[in-house]
Amino acid sequence: MHTFSTLPAAEGFRMPAEYEPHRGCVMIWPVRPGSWLYGGRDAQPAFAQAARAIAESETVWMLAGPADTGAVQAEFAGDENIHVLTIETDDAWARDVGPTCVVDDHGTVRGVDWQFNAWGGMVDGLYAHWEKDNAAARAICAALGMDCYDAQHFVLEGGSIHSDGEGTILATEACLLSRGRNPELSRAEIEQELKNYLGAQKIVWLPRGIYNDETNEHVDNVCAYVGPAEVVLAWTEDENDPQYALSRASLDALEAATDAKGRHFTVHKLPIPAKPICVTEEELQGYAFEEGEDTREAGERLAASYVNFYISNGGIILPQFGDENDAEAVRILGGLFPGRRVYPIPARSILVGGGNIHCVTQQIPRG
Repeated sequence: MHTFSTLPAAEGFRMPAEYEPHRGCVMIWPVRPGSWLYGGRDAQPAFAQAARAIAESETVWMLAGPADTGAVQAEFAGDENIHVLTIETDDAWARDVGPTCVVDDHGTVRGVDWQFNAWGGMVDGLYAHWEKDNAAARAICAALGMDCYDAQHFVLEGGSIHSDGEGTILATEACLLSRGRNPELSRAEIEQELKNYLGAQKIVWLPRGIYNDETNEHVDNVCAYVGPAEVVLAWTEDENDPQYALSRASLDALEAATDAKGRHFTVHKLPIPAKPICVTEEELQGYAFEEGEDTREAGERLAASYVNFYISNGGIILPQFGDENDAEAVRILGGLFPGRRVYPIPARSILVGGGNIHCVTQQIPRG
């Protein structure tokens, strides 16, 4: 593996859209007791179900630490398309700690190794130690035989950006302009970093994300590309829901914007769960928090969103919450991706960790 200190855009690289062809997908086996109930007991079956759905149309690399490698290999012993890699991390958020991949017109794929600081570092980060997570992107690139760009000077998580592959990046102001990431940089300077490393010409900013999203409101939980100049947006018609104002502000921003090619956005409204999903007293008993780690409380609202889906080569891996809007989310996304199968995954056990299916997956594009 070679590490470059040059700029991807200057060398003809761009971040492709998630719906472009993949070589495969990176995931991380969940075991952190402060994120996953009973050390992953409930989340692991959901991760396995998602991995097997993805593996029907692309390779899956499942990371595990040395202590867990044997058990994870046993779990996937019969799955030819799922490969276990012994790479230790602090948690299981592959989207945020894995490399953001860029491609060029010659079929070369490289990773971008951003700095990871647990969603806010010492300002409002979610745990006190993130050294293994910050080293994960480079380790993944080495394991997969990809060269990478060194972007350790810039704090960014994969869930905070969405690309259309044609020069436009979606992001939220709440996240990328937060004090815990790159406070020394202006908005214009942050935009330039994204252009330099992702090959973008334009950043479209949404004001906010999903209510109570502890990542400072990642864009991948509120809005996602389903095609060029076409997005889904998390939505509610309930004026008493805190998400009501946030989603309307995002809609206003999208309707006022054009993308890098001058196109107006087509926005499809994707309902959030009809009933807020909150941490129960019973669930609270399943966590074991470390010193310096963000804790939870019974009754705390979780940032549930159907927008947090993964696009595989052959499918849409879609979280389900046991809510009346589950079936509507399946219907809407099935209509938007007629060439892909929708895989509904019961995902409350992932949500209680703080994110969902898109957060625990990171695509590796095909060159």
